[in-house]
Formats: sequence, C-alpha cells, structure tokens
Amino acid sequence: MKTLRQVKVGETVTVVKLHGEGAVKRRIMDMGITKGVQVYVRKVAPLGDPVEVNVRGYELSIRKNDAEMIEVL
Repeated sequence: MKTLRQVKVGETVTVVKLHGEGAVKRRIMDMGITKGVQVYVRKVAPLGDPVEVNVRGYELSIRKNDAEMIEVL
C-alpha cells in the first residue's frame, strides 16, 4: 500500500482509496480528493509537512497525517 505521503516530488498518482473515518474523511473529500482523481505532488516543505499538491486544477496543501490516509497507485 502506497500513500500520498510516500510519493516523490514531480510524480502524478491516482487515488485508490481514502482511509480514516467521519469528519476527517469528509474533509479530505471536500478538498476534491476522491477515488480515481489524479494528484500531482508539486513540493514538500523542508520538514515534510505540509505537502503541496495539484488536484483538479488547483493547488492544495495537505498535512502529512492526512496524506497518510490517502492510498494511491
């Protein structure tokens, strides 16, 4: 299982599954990260938190704890 946190800068991946429950999962989905969407990793902060990604044509910063809940392919 590969998560969004493990993806290297410059890679494009596809979301396979969202882990987590309740409000956390809902918040991730509200940001536009849903099953089947492509995510491009733009950059990662020096300490690894947050991760900046491109999703559905806009830029988004995600905490590494949230990025661990996003399974990608």
